[in-house]
Amino acid sequence: MRGPNLEVVMSSSFHPPVRTLMGPGPSDVSPRVLAASARPTIGHLDPLFVGLMDDVKRLLQYAFQTSNELTIPLSAPGSAGMEAAFVNLLECGDKVIVCQNGVFGGRMKENVERCGATAAMVMDRWGDPVDPEKLEAAIKEHPDAKVVAFVHAETSTGVRSDAETLCRLAKDAGMLVIVDAVTSLVGIELKADEWGADVVYSGTQKCLSGLPGISPITFSDAAVSAISARTQKVQSWFLDMNLIMGYWGEGAKRSYHHTAPVNAVYAIHEALLMLEEEGLEASIARHKANHLKLAAGLSKLGLELAVDEAWRLPQLNAVRIPEGVDDATVRSRLLNEFDLEVGAGLGELAGKQWRIGLMGSSSNDVNINRCLSALEAVLGS
Repeated sequence: MRGPNLEVVMSSSFHPPVRTLMGPGPSDVSPRVLAASARPTIGHLDPLFVGLMDDVKRLLQYAFQTSNELTIPLSAPGSAGMEAAFVNLLECGDKVIVCQNGVFGGRMKENVERCGATAAMVMDRWGDPVDPEKLEAAIKEHPDAKVVAFVHAETSTGVRSDAETLCRLAKDAGMLVIVDAVTSLVGIELKADEWGADVVYSGTQKCLSGLPGISPITFSDAAVSAISARTQKVQSWFLDMNLIMGYWGEGAKRSYHHTAPVNAVYAIHEALLMLEEEGLEASIARHKANHLKLAAGLSKLGLELAVDEAWRLPQLNAVRIPEGVDDATVRSRLLNEFDLEVGAGLGELAGKQWRIGLMGSSSNDVNINRCLSALEAVLGS
């Protein structure tokens, strides 16, 4: 019996257009980083690759401003960095004080609960920073909490919180600190060791302008001690730092844990080299200067930034959508007519704000002028 006639469809190679990426991530990837990712693949236990791993660790320590030995590019995106922080530090029955002022604080709460732990929430309005006084009160109310967790740069709102003060409050109470630095790393000041952060995780696709899919993460000695002292197995085999430390440890001899994304590690190494060449302080200053240029141009177009000036993220600008303007229509026209991507609002801010990124390689004068000209054309027609 003959089967039904099936049309044979041949696929072809995918050739995306050249977009200008000015949303909440990914950011534009430098041609130098893209070229690095195309170099010949070698084995993930090859001695040459092991040497590269050591240099990536050194460069990440510079980016995080830390001497933590356990500082690695986790072979998964920033969301996995978040999960790695919680599953390694938390055991069933623990308590965590979670500060939420946007979407990603809510994801922290979800991770806490999936670990069988309890989340004591410190809530702030979306668009405001975490209130240190509220955290201080929560610490007094929950002295048995093991961890304080907060988002340094809330990607959903474009708000920076005072990470230095929040870390100090937690450390003074003898608690460990988890910091989400997905959008903050190398875009604003972040000093993991000086501030006393115990786990800090980020993403390569934001201000580092690497390929998406890698999460830089660092664990303090206190965090490593807490992991080693666990009485329960880490809930995730893949993210268990007891196992990963064997692969990302010191020396040439490494134990196999997983096949690292070799070419993506080439890319993040190149992006980190570019950071080292520019200088961390210069990178932060560039993001700030370009934010001010964009803010001035938006003001001339009659557009307002949604975040108080003291807490604005220079690398992620939250812009109020004018009354009567359709969010989706504007973003669609920017993408289809100008090959320009900007971000929509998330959660309760959907339809109310645009998020314009000036992250990493995307943070430059050409992109600022292109964005302002495109917005002027679309809003004026």
